[in-house]
Amino acid sequence: MPHIASRYLTEGPRVGIRPFGLDDAAEFTARARESKALHQPWLFPPDDVTHYAAYAGRLIEDPTKAGFLVCEKDDDGSLAGFININNIVQGAFRSGALGYGAFAHAAGRGLMREALGLVVGHAFGALRLHRLEINVQPGNTASIALARACGFRLEGFSPAMLYIDGAWRDHERWALTAEMVRRSVDQA
Repeated sequence: MPHIASRYLTEGPRVGIRPFGLDDAAEFTARARESKALHQPWLFPPDDVTHYAAYAGRLIEDPTKAGFLVCEKDDDGSLAGFININNIVQGAFRSGALGYGAFAHAAGRGLMREALGLVVGHAFGALRLHRLEINVQPGNTASIALARACGFRLEGFSPAMLYIDGAWRDHERWALTAEMVRRSVDQA
C-alpha cells in the first residue's frame, strides 16, 4: 500500500503542526479576533489580513524564525493556536526563544501542551537546537503553567525586559535543553 504523506510537519494524537502559510490569513485573523479577551494584555497576534501577511512573511522568510500553526486533527485541521521560535542562533549557542498562543475555542484542552512537545522535538531534532527559552510576564499564569508542564525550568527574572502594550514589562525566564529532554526520557 502506498504511503500517504501527512499535511503536518509532525503530529501527535490530537494535533499536528505545520508551517505558516500566507493562505492561512482568513482563519488565523478570525481566530485572533475571537481570542482577544484571552490574549490581551499578554499577546497581540495579527487580527487583519494586512498585518497577518507581514507577520507570516517574516516567519516564512527570516531564517532566524520558525513559525508553526497548531491544527486540530479531529476538526479537519482547524487552527487551535500557534507556536513560534524566534531569535534562532546557530553555531555554539544553538538556541531559540519560544512564543505561543492558543485560540479561545481550544484553550484549556491540552492541545497546546501536545503541540509544544511536538515543536520542542522538532527544535531539538531537525533544527538541531540545544536550548529553548520562554519569556513570560509573571501574571500570565496559563503560559507559565504550560512552560512548567512541558518541562521548562525557571531560570530567572528580568525586570523591564520587553516592550509590550505601551510599557516595559518584567518577565520570568524559563528554559529547556536537549539534555533535559533526554534525561526525562531516560528516566521514564
